[in-house]
Amino acid sequence: MKQQKALTLKTLTKSNVWEVQENDILRMWETAEKDADFKDNRRHFVDVIRSAFEIEEIKIDKPVVIQKYEDRGFTIASLHITDNDSGKYGIKKRPIMRVTDLTYENIRHISAAKLIEVLDRNFGGGWDSLSQSIQDIIESGFDISTTTLPKDRLHKPGGMYEKKVNDGFEVLEITKGAWVEAIFAKEKPEVEKLVAKVDDDDFRDKYDREDDEEDDEEEDLPDDKYGDDDDDDDTFDEDKLTEESYRTTFDTDPEDLNLEAEDVTDDDDNY
Repeated sequence: MKQQKALTLKTLTKSNVWEVQENDILRMWETAEKDADFKDNRRHFVDVIRSAFEIEEIKIDKPVVIQKYEDRGFTIASLHITDNDSGKYGIKKRPIMRVTDLTYENIRHISAAKLIEVLDRNFGGGWDSLSQSIQDIIESGFDISTTTLPKDRLHKPGGMYEKKVNDGFEVLEITKGAWVEAIFAKEKPEVEKLVAKVDDDDFRDKYDREDDEEDDEEEDLPDDKYGDDDDDDDTFDEDKLTEESYRTTFDTDPEDLNLEAEDVTDDDDNY
């Protein structure tokens, strides 16, 4: 399990709240009550705590009632969750007993041995009998692999079972007649996300320099990027316009243009 960090109510989240126990919550609450902004954030604190703990108000403050809560595993303390409550509450961490208790928030706060215990308690149909959503939650925190072999081959020396166990995997064996399905689980290393931090001054200086360079490039360009119109050789000159300039006839042998009279008929003949 992960080493417990020094947490406060203000730094508590629905994920890291699974790292602490009942007494830790009570200590944080007592410290936070001294802050000026405690009441403004009290509802948020309670919502975060309730994601991992059961909290029940003790409305009848009698020894016999308190004993019943303690028998159920509750720790009794004063919390003052609202201004009108009795101030006495029972708090108990939510148990992870079934696969439906697994969430993306708590999956990284249980061990591989605990996961195998939960899997063993909840089903006998094998890994594929789990819903896809539960599989996704488990695989977000654990490396999972499975194999199904005859009983006499599963523990064969040098086989997959032996290699996985030597590599630190916990294993659950599920008997299926003459065959056995083995589910191997090992905690995934938590990868720290790196966030690139850009200095605001450097960011502004970079873009100021780029803007200056663009301005310099624009100043170096000629006034007319297409050149000087005075040098255009295609200027229209009426004096150069001659008959040859707009001649549209072609020199053709008259014989080629001769039409045989018999091939030409008067249009009136068609009526």
